[in-house]
Amino acid sequence: MSTKDDKTQVPDVLPLIPLRDLIIFPNLVVPLFVGRERSISALEQCMRTDHLVALVTQREAATQDPGPSDIYDVGCVVTVLQELKLPDGTAKALVEGVQRIRILEYLESDPYFKVRVEIIEEPQEADVETKALMRNLVTDFESASQLGKPIPQEVLAAASAIEEPGRLADFVTFHLSLKIEEKQEILEALDPKERLQKTSTFLRKELEILELGSRIQNRVKESMSKSQREYFLREQLKAIQQELGQYDEAQAEIDEYREKVAASGMPEDVEAKALKELGRLEKMPQAAAETGVIRTYLDWLTGLPWDTSDEEKLDLVEAQAILDEDHYGLEKVKERVLEYLAVHKLTDHMRGPILCFVGPPGVGKTSIGKSIARALNRKFIRMSLGGVRDEAEIRGHRRTYVGALPGRIIQSINQVGTDNPVFMMDEVDKVGMDFRGDPTSALLEVLDPEQNNSFQDHYLEVPFDLSDVMFITTANVLDPIPPALRDRMEVIHFPGYTEDEKLHIARRYLVPKQLKEHGLTTKMISITDAALREIIRRYTREAGVRNLERQIATICRQVARKVVEGETGKTSVTGKAIHSYLGPEKFTFGLAEKKDEVGVATGLVWTEVGGDVIFIEATTMKGKGNLVLTGQLGDVMRESAQAAVSWIRANAADLEVDPDFVEALDLHIHVPAAAIPKDGPSAGITMATALLSALRGARVKRKVAMTGEITLRGRVLPVGGLKEKLLAAHRAGIKTVLIPSENTRDLELVPEHVRTEMEIVPVATMDDVLALAFA
Repeated sequence: MSTKDDKTQVPDVLPLIPLRDLIIFPNLVVPLFVGRERSISALEQCMRTDHLVALVTQREAATQDPGPSDIYDVGCVVTVLQELKLPDGTAKALVEGVQRIRILEYLESDPYFKVRVEIIEEPQEADVETKALMRNLVTDFESASQLGKPIPQEVLAAASAIEEPGRLADFVTFHLSLKIEEKQEILEALDPKERLQKTSTFLRKELEILELGSRIQNRVKESMSKSQREYFLREQLKAIQQELGQYDEAQAEIDEYREKVAASGMPEDVEAKALKELGRLEKMPQAAAETGVIRTYLDWLTGLPWDTSDEEKLDLVEAQAILDEDHYGLEKVKERVLEYLAVHKLTDHMRGPILCFVGPPGVGKTSIGKSIARALNRKFIRMSLGGVRDEAEIRGHRRTYVGALPGRIIQSINQVGTDNPVFMMDEVDKVGMDFRGDPTSALLEVLDPEQNNSFQDHYLEVPFDLSDVMFITTANVLDPIPPALRDRMEVIHFPGYTEDEKLHIARRYLVPKQLKEHGLTTKMISITDAALREIIRRYTREAGVRNLERQIATICRQVARKVVEGETGKTSVTGKAIHSYLGPEKFTFGLAEKKDEVGVATGLVWTEVGGDVIFIEATTMKGKGNLVLTGQLGDVMRESAQAAVSWIRANAADLEVDPDFVEALDLHIHVPAAAIPKDGPSAGITMATALLSALRGARVKRKVAMTGEITLRGRVLPVGGLKEKLLAAHRAGIKTVLIPSENTRDLELVPEHVRTEMEIVPVATMDDVLALAFA
């Protein structure tokens, strides 16, 4: 067999040790750690014979027990110079590469691999091109060491002294940080020139990476050097000024602002703006008038919560418990809040919803906002928009104005110190519009989830992110809100409370609250359910519970006076004794009419404060066919009355009315509560019924109430506010209600006990109405 320098005789059969993540090249001395049983057996066998062993790398380092297919074919035969047994059963050896080999056959695999190999002959002649390649390789190797590659000087010197091309390629490859696959590729390259070219290619890639890293490091170093230089110069200037007695409060203030800007967490563009203003302040004389303006501006910029958020509660069960604890009913609102929480829990970031609570006064629109904030564990901001006429109230003033400030949005955010509060804008329907501006137009950006992530206040002149704020607006009616603003909000209607709901609210919330506010305890006073029901029926008539709370407070004040005057014992407020506290009853519960009458029909209306019952009166008198309408009726309601008269005239024969009644009679329709303006088409069928009753002399059933718009053909068209109207009818003790047949789809919004305690009859034409209305 061939030999290396005719000194080392390499046999055909050798023991084999698979290497995990190491490539051995000829002519190199390398330490080797051996741990697997099969490898230790092969090492011991070679030490007992000629100290020669084949070292070949396995294809996957993670393979614990490799087979022939897991091992490369080309490796290196080495001479084991030293062996050391370690206490843990492993061994350490010092090996020297002899020559490349190729595995021809695996003879044995137990207790160690025994293989048949062949020596790979390597030509060492070097032509001119090969020498040029060698010189370039050594030059690149030295360049790599200059760029920070950890290559010792003695290694560089040894590389320069090597004259054989193949050996130089092996030497350089061994000292490069290449992948095992790349080193194996060079080990398998038999032609020295090809091996040099591959090594040069890998080394050139390594040089490019080193050069790029060097450029990056230099840029970072230059940036750090510049900031450190500025810092040192600033500190030196401060020291010089202190020595000269010139370091005053002004410089201390500049330094303080600079620290505030750095600690505020503001975005880069905002920080650049702040530092620019700070630079102007630093160069400006202290007596200049504008220094105060810049200071105020910097105070606002550094005081805003750019990256300060409250950690939300995302526990749906706990949130629902809080909402149920604070409010009775309002199921739709609670469901919407819990849906928002559920989506927020499934997503990392969700733009805050824009909710609009619409309903009559006193139904809990504002207080539910506080409960939402408590359920979400967020801060709560309330801002009243009632009477706001200046757009600058929302967006702020330009800094060119004397005394300019940010708008109330930014002021409120700054006050609570967090960028994700629950922000309630009360009375959005009461915003005024005049020559000073239109504040609702300024709200378009604030209340748009697609735009408010970069809200620009005129004072700040930098964008502030409002997307995490949960905006809630409240209104009594939707009509005054501009369509563009209404379109940006999710409207949730708050209905008026039923009698039973008011009773629960009074018992659970209002009575305990008033007892606490008046210094009373349950040992001093008790208010029965009968007394509360009497207050609801005869002393209040409202959709909400504000007047109910006032009446309870009146009773508590009187009892508190008795306690202070020395009266002992517990005061029990019952239904029969309620008039002694509150005086004569203010409203009549039940039907206002005690009997069926001619020319009077019961109608249902909807107002800002909820539904109500009205009694429309009609009468006839000698005249020339004039129609008189009284009660502050609007244009739409007047037209409904004229449509009712025209329908009666057109169908006089079928209705058993003298067709010539308009030539001999004047007609008068009156809607009581004349001090209150009224409008809308929903009283059409009620006016027609009352007028027909007066013409025919027929009595109208007092227990029947109705609502619906009338057409000239006698059809009954749908109306709005059906739920509130039915609640008012129920509150008034009405037993039968006639509603347009197309409004039956709205009945599912009406509480079940209201539907069961009243007979609700859909009607499509006036014939249906008249069949049920007359006695």
